[in-house]
Amino acid sequence: MLGGGANSNSSAATSSSSSSGQSYTHTHTHTHTPTARASPATVSVCEGDDSSVPSADKKVQWLLDNYETAEGVSLPRSTLYCHYLLHCQDHKLEPVNAASFGKLIRSVFMGLRTRRLGTRGNSKYHYYGLRIKASSSLLRLMEDQQHLAMRQQPFSQKQRMKPVQKVEGMTNGTSSSSSGSAQQQGGGGLSDISAQVQHYQQFLDASRVLPEFAELELQGKALPDGIEVEHIRSFQLLYREHCEAILDVMVNLQFPLVETLWKSFWRFSENQATDTGTLAVHDESERRLPKSCLVLLCKFDPVVLWSRDCDNTLYQALVDVLIPDVLRPIPSALTQAIRNFAKSLDGWLSNAMVSVPEEMVRSKVVCAGAFAQTLRRYTSLNHLAQAARAVLQNTAQISQMLSDLNRVDFTNVQEQASWVCRCEDRVVQRLEQDFKLTLQQQNSLEQWAAWLDGVVSQVLKPYQSTAAFPKAAKLFLLKWSFYSSMVIRDLTLRSAASFGSFHLIRLLYDEYMYYLIEHRVAQAKGETPIAVMGEFASLGHSLNPLDPDKGNNNNNNNNNNNNNNNNNNNNNNNNNNNNNNNNNNNNNNNNNNNNNNSNNNNNNNNNNNNNNNNNNNNNNSNDNNSNNNKKKKKN
Repeated sequence: MLGGGANSNSSAATSSSSSSGQSYTHTHTHTHTPTARASPATVSVCEGDDSSVPSADKKVQWLLDNYETAEGVSLPRSTLYCHYLLHCQDHKLEPVNAASFGKLIRSVFMGLRTRRLGTRGNSKYHYYGLRIKASSSLLRLMEDQQHLAMRQQPFSQKQRMKPVQKVEGMTNGTSSSSSGSAQQQGGGGLSDISAQVQHYQQFLDASRVLPEFAELELQGKALPDGIEVEHIRSFQLLYREHCEAILDVMVNLQFPLVETLWKSFWRFSENQATDTGTLAVHDESERRLPKSCLVLLCKFDPVVLWSRDCDNTLYQALVDVLIPDVLRPIPSALTQAIRNFAKSLDGWLSNAMVSVPEEMVRSKVVCAGAFAQTLRRYTSLNHLAQAARAVLQNTAQISQMLSDLNRVDFTNVQEQASWVCRCEDRVVQRLEQDFKLTLQQQNSLEQWAAWLDGVVSQVLKPYQSTAAFPKAAKLFLLKWSFYSSMVIRDLTLRSAASFGSFHLIRLLYDEYMYYLIEHRVAQAKGETPIAVMGEFASLGHSLNPLDPDKGNNNNNNNNNNNNNNNNNNNNNNNNNNNNNNNNNNNNNNNNNNNNNNSNNNNNNNNNNNNNNNNNNNNNNSNDNNSNNNKKKKKN
């Protein structure tokens, strides 16, 4: 068993000290000297001697051009890494991972300290004693972003601006040349929000942290040849760093950088023809985990399963960051950016993993697909919620809806629906009365959501903490959808004036009910909603109930087989004489089309005749008795 939950960043070795009376936590890690200074390697680069750092000279020069040491200031670690990723993107450089970049920063600015700053539950790691240079374009762009965000907010929102310390980590995620790059990478609409990160981050849950990963279970399997335990641990550390970097860029709304991070982790290179060129640009990752070992690990089932669980944990955290409340209004530009991001995920991932073994690719594609589908559903649900909110706040529309609803023949609806749903009359009548009462009271959207949540809790209460809970929850969802469609049908036939309003409300409530059931099932199974949807997607690919090759009539007959081994095979028009074990049963079947007889011995119950197998195994045949010499004929 290998630990998978350890934080791989330098923060893992950090000791936090705080008192119960303070609202901030200050964590000191690297306290080499009171002030930071440039290292000898940095000086050699500045003087033009890059022989000591041939692979990092451009990165070092970029750091020196844009950052400087100073007392009493700090810069969020995630902000600095986002700046670096954008720099690599603009100059077509292969980035290193966050941990390696952190080592580079400390080699450039020796004595740099790391502190964890912020309110409890919302703290972030900062480089203490480092700031952006006044001459840097990054600083000017940050000021423009903050000014633009302030101009576009109403006065009431300006009064509720977040503290500068927290906003600092939100706003520094872009560069002056990133807008065009974002558009070129297929993230249409992403560049529109990159210039207003601070404004849009108020709609996110930027305080979300990545949960600890589960432990990696080897399941008693031997390690592949050439793989040591240290290789697995290195993979775990690298993958944790990789996932934390993805979370950081998402919080900063730098969606196109996800592809960059994927390419970096999976050692992608534009020149895939020569493997040596690919490895050269990933020298740091190659030192920690050679690509040959990475490829072998991607074929090792325990590692594939562990990475799948990590992906589900990461993607659920990202959903909670981007859409913390599905009913809360979200700007259309942010919604469109999220949908464009979801649309790009599959292509980005497939491109980044072009040289990765198929076992790992399949697992990651399923998880990413569930993530993308969830983002699409939640943004659609949010859009429906805002449209329905306007209806629920319109007194005239509510009055018309109530009048039309009172004309619906619910007795007839119940009679038709009960044949399919078998809904209890008492439950249906109570739901009808509660719905009309809630509509009459002109409740808000949030009150309607609370009512729907109560309905789910009440209906599923008998199945709580039982194995039948997931099935009962899904069955209720089907019944709810069918019954509501019957009500809409009645309103349509009556040409109800409020049909359009009811149709919108029905769409919202069906979608929100799906959302509630999804979360209840995930909670019952002890998994994330992303994991539940990923399992469903995997099952959907492997099973198709409508595929005629997956089943036949013989299998259906096996369920209720009491025909005493009298089988009429209509496909082959053959009559079968079956000798089972020590039974001398002669089943003479006359076929009017042709009189062919075939003798099939299924002493081991391996006969292709499924009905006979069923009779032999379950002893449902009256003639499967030892020493039975009865002869049965069927004409």
